[in-house]
Amino acid sequence: MGSYYEKYESFIDAHFDGFLSQDLPVNICEVLPCDLNTALSLSIRSRINGEGSHRQLSSTIKFNIKKSMSQVPIQHCKFIIIERLPSGVFADPFELEHLLHRAVFSDVAVFGDTNLELPSVLSNISVVEVHKDIGPNILSHNKNLLDFTVDLPLHSRYPRLDESGYVQVRLKAPDLFLQCSIQEKPHNRSCLFKLESDDAEADLTWSIPAGKRSDAGIVRAVTFVSALLSVLCIVFFTQIRQLKVMKQC
Repeated sequence: MGSYYEKYESFIDAHFDGFLSQDLPVNICEVLPCDLNTALSLSIRSRINGEGSHRQLSSTIKFNIKKSMSQVPIQHCKFIIIERLPSGVFADPFELEHLLHRAVFSDVAVFGDTNLELPSVLSNISVVEVHKDIGPNILSHNKNLLDFTVDLPLHSRYPRLDESGYVQVRLKAPDLFLQCSIQEKPHNRSCLFKLESDDAEADLTWSIPAGKRSDAGIVRAVTFVSALLSVLCIVFFTQIRQLKVMKQC
């Protein structure tokens, strides 16, 4: 994603697809099958856990080997998960950094709109890239090999006003890649594959509480009265304090 954002200012699905096909050597590896998806079976199940504005996006990944490739000299493999977050949701880079220090992920980074203070109407799409090490023997067995869950902490931004009292934010299914280092002479070469999930639909919808436009007038009036009373109180007690000082003098 770092290479993508060096070329583009914002994340657009069409640009990302073109970037994968033109700028990155995806699904091209001489020592592995051209279509690795024929040898693998992948399932992704995602759900949103928690309550309020702080949630966890939990993605359970089941990875099955349908065809063993034990003859391939693989040195190391890892999953790369790309989560595209719409404007109403963000991931805190500092929170993710703590998870990285605790070795929850082998690497993680946030790209795009990382301004945590912006409301949803002023923000843009952000992207989280998560790396998960899975060891050197991932492709050397002909059995159900991996079943693990990635928990990504998310936060909702201040949503726009909506008469229903809620704003629906749609989270698209993540993009999943497999990167393996192949032991070759005289150097190691890395192969990157984009994996296709067996799940036809894996998108999620997060209902975020929002203020009603019809209540905006009442909120403005209450806010104005509260601010005015606060100012009058400050002026009143300031005057009393000055009078006490003058009497003491």
